[in-house]
Amino acid sequence: MFDKDAFFVQLSSVCSQLEIALSVEQQQKLHDYWALFLKWNATYNLSAIRDAEGIFLKHIVDSLSVVPLYEKKGGQRCIDVGTGGGLPGIVLAICFPERHFSLLDSAGKKMRFLFQVKQTLNLANVELFNCRVEDHKPDQLYDNVISRAFSSVANFTAWCEHLLHSSGTFWAMKGLFPDAELSEMQKHYIVSEHYELLAPGVEGERCLLILQNKKTEPN
Repeated sequence: MFDKDAFFVQLSSVCSQLEIALSVEQQQKLHDYWALFLKWNATYNLSAIRDAEGIFLKHIVDSLSVVPLYEKKGGQRCIDVGTGGGLPGIVLAICFPERHFSLLDSAGKKMRFLFQVKQTLNLANVELFNCRVEDHKPDQLYDNVISRAFSSVANFTAWCEHLLHSSGTFWAMKGLFPDAELSEMQKHYIVSEHYELLAPGVEGERCLLILQNKKTEPN
C-alpha cells in the first residue's frame, strides 16, 4: 500500500538520487499536493493515472527530474503552459519559493483545482491563468516557458513565442528525443541544450530540450 509513510520514504530516496535538498516544509507541501491530486482526480479527471504510487512516480517524480537543471539554468519568471493539474509548475513552485511561476490552462475545472492547491499550500509565488495560451498577454515577459505535455515542439514554440523576452528560452520536457517534431520546428529556433532526465522509478526515457531563437543565442 502506497500511503503517507511510503510517500516520504520514496521522496527522500528520489531527492537523494537527484541531489535535491528540500526542507521539511517543502516535502510536506509536495505530500499535500499529491494528496489533493488524488482526492480531486476521482471527480475532475486530472489524470488517467488513478493509483497513488503511479501519480507519485509519473507526475511528482517526473516533474522533480527537471529541478536540478532548473536550479542551475532557470530564470526568475517561468510560465508552465498546458499545466493541467499543475505539472511541472506546482512542483517547481514548491522547490523554488523565491522564483515566480505562472500556470496556464484553458480547462476551467483544472484551474479550480489549482486555485485550491495555491490556497491550501499558501503558494504566494504562483499565479494562475485560465485561458488559451494565444490569449495570454503578460504585463512582464518570461525568462522561461516550460511544458511537459502541451503539444509538438513546433506548436509549442509558435504558440508561445510572444511570452518570452528576447533572450528567454523554451523548456520542452519529452520522452524519447523528438527528431520528427524538431524537423517541423521554425527555422529560427534551435536546440541550444539537450539533457537526459533521471526520474527514479519511472519507466522509459526522458529528456529536456532547451530551445532558443538563434538570433539571440550567445556567441
